[in-house]
Amino acid sequence: MNLSAILFDLDGTLVDSERMGLDVLFDQAQGWRFPWSRQEMHHRFRGVPMAQCVAEIARHAPTDLPVLDEVQFLKDLRLAMAAQFRLALTEIPGAKALLQSLSIPFAVATNGPREKAELTLSLTGLRELLGDRVFCAPEVGSFKPEPGLFLHAAQALGCSPARCAVVEDSLPGLLAGLAAGMQVFSLHPPEGLPDDVAKGVVFVQGLPDLQARFASPSSG
Repeated sequence: MNLSAILFDLDGTLVDSERMGLDVLFDQAQGWRFPWSRQEMHHRFRGVPMAQCVAEIARHAPTDLPVLDEVQFLKDLRLAMAAQFRLALTEIPGAKALLQSLSIPFAVATNGPREKAELTLSLTGLRELLGDRVFCAPEVGSFKPEPGLFLHAAQALGCSPARCAVVEDSLPGLLAGLAAGMQVFSLHPPEGLPDDVAKGVVFVQGLPDLQARFASPSSG
């Protein structure tokens, strides 16, 4: 693979916060009678910045309800998510072992805010492995599916995009990695992905699979 660096998404890739956070969003939004099931909400909003999720909920709220205060809703949502994370958040199986095994530079590049990234990485024992290599879209000013966040992270690591790998679990992240010209590994199954995206990524079964790939002689 001739890799010089690896960029990891965070939520749903290294920490099991994507599923948990969307469950909290579903529960918090019940009073607004939006038209989606829990399963559909997960499919619709996986990998999408939470502020955009809240804006979409507000847009679909019935007209007989008061206008949703998106700022307050988002603030309350983040507090509820943080409380749930503190209760039950875990790493994605194999995350710590994978990061500890890597011999090339790696970083996290997340659509989430700094506060959330610091919390979830700390709760799962991964924070100490990353140093200053945590890049957050609100600080960079580019959100997936735009490629800017990944390009910024690669530049910070001194790696050309073509020799940088991206590990993602959502369609927006996969699109961002492909747009950045990077080698993209997908934890998202082929089902539900557009054909052109599925053809451009390498599917992996989980982080232990990635550890085996990156530790092989061909990855150096």
